[in-house]
Amino acid sequence: MLSYQLTRYGQPLEQVESVRPDPVGTEVLLQVEACGVCHSDLHLRDGFFNMGGGKRLDLSKGRELPLTLGHEIAGRVVACGGDATGIEVGERRVVYPWIGCGECPTCAAGQEHLCPRSRALGVARHGGFSDHVVVPHPRYLLDFGDRPVTLACTYACSGLTAYGAVRKVQSRVEGRRPLVIIGLGGVGFAALRLAQAVTTADVIAVDVNEAPLQAAAKTGAAVVDARAADAAKQIRALTGGGAAAVIDFVGAEATASLGFKALGTGGLLVIVGLFGGQLQASIPLWPLRNLTVQGSYVGSLDEMRELMRLVESGVVAPIPIRPRPLSDAQAVLNDLRDGGAVGRMVLTP
Repeated sequence: MLSYQLTRYGQPLEQVESVRPDPVGTEVLLQVEACGVCHSDLHLRDGFFNMGGGKRLDLSKGRELPLTLGHEIAGRVVACGGDATGIEVGERRVVYPWIGCGECPTCAAGQEHLCPRSRALGVARHGGFSDHVVVPHPRYLLDFGDRPVTLACTYACSGLTAYGAVRKVQSRVEGRRPLVIIGLGGVGFAALRLAQAVTTADVIAVDVNEAPLQAAAKTGAAVVDARAADAAKQIRALTGGGAAAVIDFVGAEATASLGFKALGTGGLLVIVGLFGGQLQASIPLWPLRNLTVQGSYVGSLDEMRELMRLVESGVVAPIPIRPRPLSDAQAVLNDLRDGGAVGRMVLTP
């Protein structure tokens, strides 16, 4: 088995050859055909999140190295443990990677992605920057129909994270109320397409790069260049005085601040991105304008099932995909850090 693993935080991934594992019990072995690359992989490689004010959240605690990154995984079943039922060798599936301990109240409530003892693939357990991956149970494998495998893998994080965030604002933006989406990377662009598919919102797309802004404009969204000195003023003009909801897929100090300024009375700011920093805002504005700020982290297994039904119905438009060979794993991380990518870069073993 060939994998590209994190062996030391802050250092390049290393190519590692190992014996291909045999699945036991309910485990399923997947031959990886595609694995998307996410900004979270950058944070895991670095070993910390920037908390602002010179503080860092250490990601090394409770995580053993070496670790194979990659949580957007799709491929073909090549072997099953003796207790793995409902799945057959040869079937192609996308993996729900946000696996919890299965024993705590959070998991019992169907919120495995929020489990404090996460077993998430590519985060706590070996993931998809490899030619094979072990999935602990068939229930985490979802059919993706006739969609290209390089697109199907992105539904596990890019699509699911976008869907989870859009669901949080859906009731607020019905009736052509304005929704602002900040950040048009893989997740943000997926949210743009989902919002256009499942809501009646007027969508305003915001980014600092021309290419994704042009791609968003082609979908019919209004666009604003966040580099403009009057970006917040432009957004408020387009929204008629402020947005009903803003989703920030960057999660930086500048983007969170811009999102807060763009809100109308009673507005909701959903922060998804993990770039880092601190949000500073005048306290009286929160009660005076009845504002809400909420975090959003990927999505539940049930939400992914809902998403895949939407995919199957054809209402979810594809995002731009750029396939890259598995051997480019570190180069793709470097490209992602440099910014400017449209859609999702996907490794193909």
